[in-house]
Amino acid sequence: MRQNESNLTMTTGVAVTTNTTKMEEKGMKGFFKNMKKKVLPAVAGSVTGAMLMTSTCFAAGDTSAVTQPLDNLKTLVIAVIGAVGVIILAKNVMEFAQAYQQQDSSTMNSALKGIVAGVMMAGISTVLTFLGF
Repeated sequence: MRQNESNLTMTTGVAVTTNTTKMEEKGMKGFFKNMKKKVLPAVAGSVTGAMLMTSTCFAAGDTSAVTQPLDNLKTLVIAVIGAVGVIILAKNVMEFAQAYQQQDSSTMNSALKGIVAGVMMAGISTVLTFLGF
């Protein structure tokens, strides 16, 4: 039942209303008060624990042993995005050619949007390489 609604019952020409919003509001307010009492201390304790348990780490020399797997993962993700972009580009070029043959303007419009998305995905790897990522 929606909030701020009343039940209206007609009995022999006399209207009897029952207001159920007070019960609903009390239930929701009680729920949020109870939730606030439980969640707020847990969040505050978690944040305090995270802030107090920090330690400084000093790297002695070369850090490539730590960063090399991350660089490999970054290269892999960028390559996958580029490959998916080429596949999307090829699919939408074929879709555009079929729509052009059939003179279907809505499919041509959809295919052109797909071509633009494919070019962006295929070119993002080159752009990120030039930017140094």
